[in-house]
Amino acid sequence: MATIDGRPAQYGITLKQLRDLMEHRGREGVVKIQEFGGVQEICKKLYTSPNEGLSGSQVDTEHRRETFGSNCIPPKPPKTFLQLVGEALQDITLIILQVAAIVSLGLSFYTPPEGSGDDEEDGSHGWIEGLAILISVIVVVLVTAFNDYTKERQFRGLQSRIEGEHKFSVIRQSEVKQIGVSDIVVGDICQIKYGDLLPADGILIQSNDLKIDESSLTGESDHVKKGENYDPMVLSGTHVMEGSGKMLVTAVGVNSQAGIIFTLLGAAVDQQEAEMKKMKKEAKKQRKKKSLTGDEESAVTGNSHMNSPPVANKLDGATQDDGKENHVSSSPPASESHKKEKSVLQAKLTKLAIQIGYAGSTIAVLTVVILVIQFCVQTFVIEQKKWESSFASVLVRHLIIGVTVLVVAVPEGLPLAVTLSLAYSVKKMMKDNNLVRHLDACETMGNATAICSDKTGTLTTNRMTVVQSYICEQLCKTMPKFSDVPTHVGNLIVQGISINSAYTSRIMPGDEPSELPKQVGNKTECALLGFVIGLGKSYQTIRDDQPEETFTRVYTFNSVRKSMSTVIPRQGGGYRLFTKGASEIILNKCAFIYGHDGRLEKFTRDMQERLLKQVIEPMACDGLRTISIAFRDFVPGKAEINQVHIDNDPNWNDEENIVNNLTCLCVVGIEDPVRPEVPDAIRKCQKAGITVRMVTGDNINTARSIASKCGIIKPNDDFLILEGKEFNRRIRDANGEVKIFQKSNYIY
Repeated sequence: MATIDGRPAQYGITLKQLRDLMEHRGREGVVKIQEFGGVQEICKKLYTSPNEGLSGSQVDTEHRRETFGSNCIPPKPPKTFLQLVGEALQDITLIILQVAAIVSLGLSFYTPPEGSGDDEEDGSHGWIEGLAILISVIVVVLVTAFNDYTKERQFRGLQSRIEGEHKFSVIRQSEVKQIGVSDIVVGDICQIKYGDLLPADGILIQSNDLKIDESSLTGESDHVKKGENYDPMVLSGTHVMEGSGKMLVTAVGVNSQAGIIFTLLGAAVDQQEAEMKKMKKEAKKQRKKKSLTGDEESAVTGNSHMNSPPVANKLDGATQDDGKENHVSSSPPASESHKKEKSVLQAKLTKLAIQIGYAGSTIAVLTVVILVIQFCVQTFVIEQKKWESSFASVLVRHLIIGVTVLVVAVPEGLPLAVTLSLAYSVKKMMKDNNLVRHLDACETMGNATAICSDKTGTLTTNRMTVVQSYICEQLCKTMPKFSDVPTHVGNLIVQGISINSAYTSRIMPGDEPSELPKQVGNKTECALLGFVIGLGKSYQTIRDDQPEETFTRVYTFNSVRKSMSTVIPRQGGGYRLFTKGASEIILNKCAFIYGHDGRLEKFTRDMQERLLKQVIEPMACDGLRTISIAFRDFVPGKAEINQVHIDNDPNWNDEENIVNNLTCLCVVGIEDPVRPEVPDAIRKCQKAGITVRMVTGDNINTARSIASKCGIIKPNDDFLILEGKEFNRRIRDANGEVKIFQKSNYIY
């Protein structure tokens, strides 16, 4: 038997079986999985392990790609240079120029009769005007096509580079690794978390409060709750809106559900185009046949058109054997009939060219009419002459004068000047790493009066670090030593951070010894993990002792909770709940706090307000994001004052009562430095008359501090800082509809 990397080359499940499996949803999917023996058995059939993952060897991954396909969807072939030339020739201004050039060249070869009085020298140079127009058209078309061709190649290169930089967390050789999305193969074990765009189809092995947005595939806006026991199928192209989990990859690339849809869409367009070409050929044959034999048949039968259906009927619809009408649109497919959107500038220039053309045509017609009337009055009325054949050449000469006026009026230099200037502008913007695919986007941005920007990662570096901490009534503005913290409190803080964070978040060494450690995963959690390392402890050791499979319940972070909680079994029986989140949220749920020397104290309302004013607000005013860490114990025996006695398992679905009466362990201030280039960029925007607004989910004091550092607000300026609830209250009426409001600078 052939082997691959020490295992049989033949898998226990085929590609077709996996594709069929992923077409089932909900309970039906659970039943289908059980028919294969469950997720664990499918893992065995694919020679992978839920805990160890794949070996990651090149031989194994290549064999999986050959068997199940690679995780990439082939892009649509780019347009050829000749196709781009054809598109450029469709411009209405260029069409007018082409017609004018042909007419001008045609008339330049007209030789007037001898004695007509025309200047032979002028006639010998008449072709120059037409040739100049044609050269202008050729230059415009070639420059436009070359510019579009270059931009298309650059954007495809940029897209492939971005796709190559997109990493995803997988388990290989028992280690969590970040690999490129295109490197994922069937059998990989992927770790998924809040905010992820799923790169492949898979089956859930383990999940925590997982909710997926499948609107990209189904159109349904409601988030779908996923779980191993009721809906374990997760699909590529969908977004994780809440929770976390692990999945077994079962389909990639064109074999995934998203890939199948893309393939069908592409095939449908190709099939429609092929049918249209075929029908056009048939229609042409019918017309040719009718033109050749129509007269004879009509002479014999007198009603030949009754013997065959009209061509139009064939194009509009075809009757099938089952009696149903198969409608085929006679219009070209969307890809052909859809006209290229014109930018504002292009639309205005086209309108101007048409107006100039109309004006030129009017003047040309008037010129011809006036010359003809003058000739007729002079010749037939005043001189009383009769019509002679030589007069025809005079009328032709008047017509040539009219055409000359029309050709001169056509603005052949306008599209050339615009095309060259735009091409130059695009190349100049490319030097600033600003790749512009559609110039109308730049024109739209030229009319922008306001920019709303996110804070984290846009205005700031998104490399977060704990710079202040408040533990046992001690405020530290440097990294504290673990020996300076009461041991039992320090251990709880380290455990709370290590366990109550997504296991996909971690700190990895830099590629070079001089480089800073890499933050992988959620940046806020990475800052907290860095705090654990700074205390001299290892978060990975704690995670190894407490794997995710042992978690009792996880309340994942979302925009409503603004916190994350994890329930684990407690040594000696019972459960322990760890919670972290925004300080104003967590402290409201705390009933106890560790005071001086680690003494447990009741957390009164006065203490909470004092902590808020003396610690949290100053941290926020320094631009720090404040995070509080707390815990709660559920014990079966005698309970301490900050513990809860239980006889049976609590109702974990009652989150409001579970995550309450907590014991506060610490408050930390996390710094996210402003990008060095941001203040200057904002200053340039403001100088150009653009108002910059910052939109963030952070504390209002933190938002004020960051906005001040960026230069969005200044001490003496008239600005307004609003929280989201207040902002919505002001702009909406009693029915929830948006009402008119005065222009202001909003930061919320």
